Amino acid sequence: MTPMRKTLIGALTLSVLAGGATVALADSASSGADSTSTAQSSEQAELQKLYQQALAEGGTLTVYAGGDTPYQADYLRDAFLKKFPKIKFNMVTDLSKYHDARIDNQIATGRVVADVVQLQTLDDFPRWKKEGALAKYKPVGWDKVYNQIKDADGYYTGAMFFGFANVTATSLGSNAPVEAKDFLKPEFKNKLVFTYPNDDDAVLYYFKQLTDKYGFDYLKKLMAQQPKFVRGTQAAADTVGTDGYVANFGSAGSFSGLSTASIPRHSPWVTWPQTAAILKKAPHKATAKLYLSWLLSKDAQQNSIFTWSARNDVAAPAGRKGIFDYKNTNPLGLGTFMSNRAALDRYKALITLYVGDVKGVDPSDPNGVLGLYPINRDGTQG
Repeated sequence: MTPMRKTLIGALTLSVLAGGATVALADSASSGADSTSTAQSSEQAELQKLYQQALAEGGTLTVYAGGDTPYQADYLRDAFLKKFPKIKFNMVTDLSKYHDARIDNQIATGRVVADVVQLQTLDDFPRWKKEGALAKYKPVGWDKVYNQIKDADGYYTGAMFFGFANVTATSLGSNAPVEAKDFLKPEFKNKLVFTYPNDDDAVLYYFKQLTDKYGFDYLKKLMAQQPKFVRGTQAAADTVGTDGYVANFGSAGSFSGLSTASIPRHSPWVTWPQTAAILKKAPHKATAKLYLSWLLSKDAQQNSIFTWSARNDVAAPAGRKGIFDYKNTNPLGLGTFMSNRAALDRYKALITLYVGDVKGVDPSDPNGVLGLYPINRDGTQG
């Protein structure tokens, strides 16, 4: 599991949310457990059939995953391979805005090498469906996926929910900022670090919500704090607790041991369904179906994704509210924001006036090796 994702499920939620315990009658619990066991057995049987079909196809899989460090999605690959060890799994992680351009180019040039895409660029999926670029497939667990995050016709689906909130240095203790206006306190001047909002649309949406609620005067005051801007939410989170930097919002946390994560009680924060689909011209469709069905299976959603489930029959992890129960985040808001590219680009241009142009290398491809048709993380073709 990656540092960002594990911290998201741990510090970001478990330590700050009051979870109510539910007590069920013994006979009801037993009945529910029996039903769940039967359903999961059926899913596992279907996965084994898909596994045999994948092996017959050749047993190779290439997934393009959105992320801002090269290894950020490897926890999913590793969990998959524990179940299906004979598959050759190529997980290629890069910023979603680069992967979607890669996919567009691969389709245009007739040389598709990716099988599955799972990205933050939510507006791409309806477009790709309209363009005929996606394969129609309803994976295992399809009927349990929240209707709000899946295509009714089966061309794409939310795979899990991700979230960005606060990351603050453990040294701050009870003085750590929690609400957006806390970050404006004089003691945090020259001590804040953020991801360039004009480099990551989820972070941009975080800033958009803040300026919508508090006005651009808030942004002016935030910039007067002289914050540091970096590429990648992981880099921003990892900087907290080092070199005098003590706080961030718009990321999911770090494994450094120098920081902790929290969710504001009133200020807006960002959640969204990371969305996945099989490409119509995927070289390995049988293996792609196996992967997507495994990812949406109840077992994987309970034990391998380490965040809010895309399924309505999987409870929120201990200490959390349901993903749609928070008053200050809208899991569908990022998709709406990204669907109006003209308005998004105008806001991005406006934000750039405040934070400056993006500087630095691609944090997921620091050596610039991925290129147009990567199958392995080093950019090679296998």
